[in-house]
This record gives sequence, C-alpha cells and structure tokens, in this order.
Amino acid sequence: MKVIQTMILSYFMMFSMNSFANTFAEIQQQAELGNALAQAQMGAIYQLGRNGVTKDPQKSANWMLKAANQGLVEAEVFMAALYDRGLGVKRDVNTATQWYEKAAAQQHGTALAILGRNNVAKGGIAFNYKSMRIRASKQIPVEYSKRFLKQK
Repeated sequence: MKVIQTMILSYFMMFSMNSFANTFAEIQQQAELGNALAQAQMGAIYQLGRNGVTKDPQKSANWMLKAANQGLVEAEVFMAALYDRGLGVKRDVNTATQWYEKAAAQQHGTALAILGRNNVAKGGIAFNYKSMRIRASKQIPVEYSKRFLKQK
C-alpha cells in the first residue's frame, strides 16, 4: 500500500511541476508580449520565489514596473511599496509617493489610506499614517504577489 501511495504522490508532484513549468512559460510569453497582468504575475513569481524560481527582487521590480507603467493599479501600489522599502530598487520615498498618487487617482483604497485621503483621515480620529505606510510597505509585496498569482 505504501508503494502505491508513494507512486501516486510522485506522479502528482511530477504533474504539478510540469503544469507549473508550462504555466510559467505561458505567463512569461504573455508578459513579454506586453500583457500587464502577466507582467505583474512574473513580478510576483520572482518576489516570492515560487515553485523552483529563485527569489530575485530586481527581476520582480523590473516586471512589476512594466505592469505599473501600463496603469495596472495594484502594480502601482506594489511599486510604491518597493520604493518605500528599497526592495529591488533604490529606496526613494518621493518615487514611492508618486506611485501611491497614481493609484489614489484610480481610487485605490490602500493608496488613499496610505496618503491619508480615506474617510478615517477626514474624521477626527488620530492616526499615524507614517507607521501605517511602513507596515503596509512590508505586507504589500507578499500579499499582492499572492493575489496576482491567483488571477487568470
């Protein structure tokens, strides 16, 4: 019985790896053709270092920048976080703010909150936006990478 379970597990793992390899090749092909979502997915794959692809912050940033330059709002927020932290790019708070501004112009909730333009900012609640921005810049690359990889 153990032998059969091991064979089934081995087959499943080989199938999964082959499936990812095809998917990765397909995503890469679409990204190279200029598909913004595929470019963001390539950035996500390199950000997380998934399924045998080595983590590479520079490659992640390069692919994500291509998607952001096409107006993919989540990629704009992702780039802002990378610039806030200096992940794969030189740390530059001004450039980060410019990316958050672009996303906020598209009414992106996270960007609006980070810039202090959400409903909480309009009320009388004291809130430390600098602290929130630092925390967000740590979470956004990982969380948005996961979101991009779930999209088809």
